Amino acid sequence: MMEKRTPTKILFPLYSILTIILCLMPSQTNSSTLQDDTLSLLAIKNAIDPNSITPSSYLSTWDFSVDPCESTGSQFLGILCYLPLDNSSSRVTEVDLDAIGYEGFLTPAIGNLSELTVLNLNNNKFRGPIPETIGKLRKLTSLTMSQNFFTGAIPQAITGLNNVRYIDLSGNRLSGLIPTDITALRTLSYLSLSNNEFAGRIPNLTGLWQLNTLDLSVNQFYGDLPNLPVSLRNMYFRHNILSGHLTPLKGLIHMKWLDVSDNRLSGSINGNVLSLRNVVHLNVSFNRFTALEVINYSLQDPSLQVLEAQGNHLKGHLPVNLVSFVNLTSINLANNQFSGSIPLEYGTKVKSSWRSLHLDYNFLTGNLPREFSHSTNVKGSLAKNCLKCPSNVGLCQGRQRPSSECVGQHNV
Repeated sequence: MMEKRTPTKILFPLYSILTIILCLMPSQTNSSTLQDDTLSLLAIKNAIDPNSITPSSYLSTWDFSVDPCESTGSQFLGILCYLPLDNSSSRVTEVDLDAIGYEGFLTPAIGNLSELTVLNLNNNKFRGPIPETIGKLRKLTSLTMSQNFFTGAIPQAITGLNNVRYIDLSGNRLSGLIPTDITALRTLSYLSLSNNEFAGRIPNLTGLWQLNTLDLSVNQFYGDLPNLPVSLRNMYFRHNILSGHLTPLKGLIHMKWLDVSDNRLSGSINGNVLSLRNVVHLNVSFNRFTALEVINYSLQDPSLQVLEAQGNHLKGHLPVNLVSFVNLTSINLANNQFSGSIPLEYGTKVKSSWRSLHLDYNFLTGNLPREFSHSTNVKGSLAKNCLKCPSNVGLCQGRQRPSSECVGQHNV
């Protein structure tokens, strides 16, 4: 006869009910998984719409008539456990669900998996808030919940995950502010909050001194660019409402990929970002910049390969010193207000290392450098300018501006 157990009193009535159910289940093995862990797994499954648990899904293999950590390889898929050498209970250390489209909520009982290091719920249909109990998972190193339908704010308790290195909450419907004390996560190296409904100012993040990648794209953040940790290598702030200048970025010496496109930034694109010698890809497109100031960077051995600055209000002549970026292969300065002739130095680059050159929708005038006529490997466009552009030149495909739009440009 099964020994009667008294269920532990906790804050969630459903959890108590699940305890009773589990105790009444027939057991085929001697239980070795900590009971709280088993109950938490049962609560996770019971918070999912059964109609979304297909026969081929991981959750269909969660059969609680057997012990989760003692089960065979075909059971409790997506679960990893720590199996102690002594007689203490086994503990669940990873919950890694398949991207099958599970519909439901994330139960607060998740917080009772106190040895959990990895929680992956990516590409499903979880909805509702992220429970505050997530903050009880103090050993968590990876938290990924992207591409779901979570709503509400980031739980304040998340700032207590002192061991977390990777957080991806992208592609949800989360809103509100970034908690200012998120800088307490001193081991965090990757943070993505992209494609949500966050708003407000981005707080000072310099305290995240191990942060490598920060993705806040496609939200409604506004205000100036924040102070950022010098460790940052990849920064994606695309499609927000950020304003001000690029000055806060000038000390990010390890930066490799920088995207601040589709905001309301203004002023000059200058040494604040162009002097960052490790930047490989720079995208400042679709902002309100008025000047592109390029000095000779040949002695600094810059790494820049791709420069995207289309859709701004850039004026004046095309910068000759772009040719000093020895690794540069792709330039997009389309949809601006550049005038004057194309520098002769560009001809040498088009013949040798440049592979993409978009200068369309400006007010450039005069003849092309002669190398443009013999370069067949370069993609791009010179259309919608005021150039003398031979139709047999590949870059000249597409018409120039009508003469009425080019009045006075020949004297610029």
